[in-house]
Amino acid sequence: MTTAKIIALAGSLRKDSYNQLLIQAAANFALESGAEVEVIKLQDLDIPMFDEDLEAQGTPKGAQLLKDKLRDADGILLASPEYNGSFTAVLKNAIDWASRTEQSAVPAFRNKVVALYAASPGGLGGLRGLNHVRDVLSGIGSLVLADQLAVPSAFNVFDDQGKIKDPELAEKVSSLALQLVSVASKLK
Repeated sequence: MTTAKIIALAGSLRKDSYNQLLIQAAANFALESGAEVEVIKLQDLDIPMFDEDLEAQGTPKGAQLLKDKLRDADGILLASPEYNGSFTAVLKNAIDWASRTEQSAVPAFRNKVVALYAASPGGLGGLRGLNHVRDVLSGIGSLVLADQLAVPSAFNVFDDQGKIKDPELAEKVSSLALQLVSVASKLK
């Protein structure tokens, strides 16, 4: 089986984002399995709000970088905060930019295997937002795994080093990451 190339990202800009901690943990498990993993932070890309007039002037550098990295990947580990029962504007904006296809280019999300995670201080762990992310990604050609993980009470989950404190939860995060690596490797 060939090594899968995995992109890991969280749909948050917050410095101490629970979703960034969660996706880093998932990325670490995927890396330990032998996958090639790159963690991307959306705040580092400085992607403007999508605007066709702006796009007509050329795709912004950060949006193009994200698009290229997604095109080159076999799978995506994605953690999404839940805002008002849906996913974040910053994640939707990144998806909108990355899903735009230049002539003769491969769509960035087409046939990419995606594992969905969410973390939230609330009791549902961001579960409601994951359904919206799933709908959008499926609609643009991604192969979203049936299994997903929503982590409630996220303020109690991580230690001071960003590690998951509960071994049972760590096993669930790992299991989903390894499932993504396995499926992405087989479809490569």
